[in-house]
Amino acid sequence: MIKSMTGYGKTDVQHNNKKISVEIKTLNSKQIDISTRVPIIYKEKELSVRNLLSSSLTRGKIEFSVYIEKTGDCSHYSFNKELAKRYYDDLVDLSGEINQQNFSNYLPIIIKLPDVMRPENELLDEEEWNAVYEAVLNTIQLVDKFRMQEGESLAQDLKLRINNISGLLTKVEPYEKERIVLLRQRILKNLNELLEENKIDSNRFEQELLYYIEKLDITEEKVRLSKHCDYFLETMKEDLSMGKKLSFITQEIGREINTLGSKANNASIQKIVVQMKDELEKVKEQLFNIL
Repeated sequence: MIKSMTGYGKTDVQHNNKKISVEIKTLNSKQIDISTRVPIIYKEKELSVRNLLSSSLTRGKIEFSVYIEKTGDCSHYSFNKELAKRYYDDLVDLSGEINQQNFSNYLPIIIKLPDVMRPENELLDEEEWNAVYEAVLNTIQLVDKFRMQEGESLAQDLKLRINNISGLLTKVEPYEKERIVLLRQRILKNLNELLEENKIDSNRFEQELLYYIEKLDITEEKVRLSKHCDYFLETMKEDLSMGKKLSFITQEIGREINTLGSKANNASIQKIVVQMKDELEKVKEQLFNIL
């Protein structure tokens, strides 16, 4: 099963006079990289949330955010004037930079910005946190579902590329006999240029020819390349997404293709090798996005 590292999920919950939104975005990354943005009231729970995200989403760049929107009576809330003034100064500067001259009614915007209106001595309500935690769990499930959907399209493309490499490998065989004949003719021609034909030891010539044929034989490379391609497709079917394992198999595929190209000694086979490399590069690009 293939999963993408790209995912998105959002859950809204209503609790008392608050609308609480939990949002998770994920992107590709070699390691897990978690950034969080949560209101101060939930800060004590941040570590447990990080551990949950790490164990559930495994890998990738993860952006976790919680937003609170007040929907009821705000009589017990204080107004942070100093923070509001800083927001105001920033908005004025931004208006000047984008040449928006007739936009001066900033107060409705500033009121909604983080921590401008804040509760006085608000303590974390466990019932409220339980509702938020359920929203976090639901959002993680949404992200996972998104990743699986994205992974399905990635899997189809990977299968296509690997099957293309296997298909190109079957096109090598018709040129193998041709390259041996050409090799024999070239060696014989070179020998004839150096020595008179009647002085050539035919037994020695055949021995030399066999030596070069064995040195340039690509049978093992073909067999290994075919097995690596089959193993790649088998690994894709495993229950867990195996992005790193697929990357290792891709390295082995690339090694066999390179050896095949260096030993080919045939223009037609070299062209096929170039096509294989092109398909393999497309596989590598896709693997950057796989969990």
